[in-house]
Amino acid sequence: MTGHGIAKPGRPASLRVGRRPLLVLLAAVAVLTALAGLAGCSLVSTARRVVSQVSQDRTTMDAFTSRLRSAPAAFEVTYVTSGTSPATVLYAVRPPDGLLFRVSATGNSLDVIANPSGEYSCTPPPSPAQPSKCTKLGKASVAGYQQLLAFYTPAHWVSFLHGLALVAGLAGEKVTSSTMTVHGFPMSCLDLTAPKQGTSVLCTTRQYILGYVKVSSDSTSFEIERYSRSPSPSLFRLPPGATVTTLPPATTPSTS
Repeated sequence: MTGHGIAKPGRPASLRVGRRPLLVLLAAVAVLTALAGLAGCSLVSTARRVVSQVSQDRTTMDAFTSRLRSAPAAFEVTYVTSGTSPATVLYAVRPPDGLLFRVSATGNSLDVIANPSGEYSCTPPPSPAQPSKCTKLGKASVAGYQQLLAFYTPAHWVSFLHGLALVAGLAGEKVTSSTMTVHGFPMSCLDLTAPKQGTSVLCTTRQYILGYVKVSSDSTSFEIERYSRSPSPSLFRLPPGATVTTLPPATTPSTS
């Protein structure tokens, strides 16, 4: 191993690369030793393969996340989900303070709306003759909804994928890239294949937004159906005639 001092089996090895310790390799060695009882040349050989895989995975993920970082500031996108309880999700954003998240399933609907006057949770009226009901959210409520909304934001996935290459490499997962087209949207995809678990797929469109997600352990997937880079201003307004209530401090609304 050029540039590395490797002791014989039974002696500690001094591993240095440039100015930084090779933490990835040390972590790989520790995990592999504990799980497989490897030693000597077998250990070094296995560690080399893991580090090589981690490096390849990181390169693949970096290429993918660079596309997500190029997402437009304002856009409107509609997703549809599969599974036993299919739903339609409308996600729209317009800086600096416009956001709409609308999820519609059989018999249920919920809007989360943000505009210059605040953040609101709105439900449709029981009949067309009655007004919609909206609740102005407090800080605690907004924080709870943000966890749900983050799933659809490019920034969330950039953060999630950062460092995942190391975890994937140590777990024996392979990270590769692929392409697919859904509803006329060509997409670039990140495929994470785990032994005995199948492949999870995450795709981004040519517009640099999330286009498809399928987790191997879940029968449900969601995929892009429509997209616009010019969301209508009406999306960020409360329904006409809506009745508005304000939550007491630190109260979290029920979404059931």
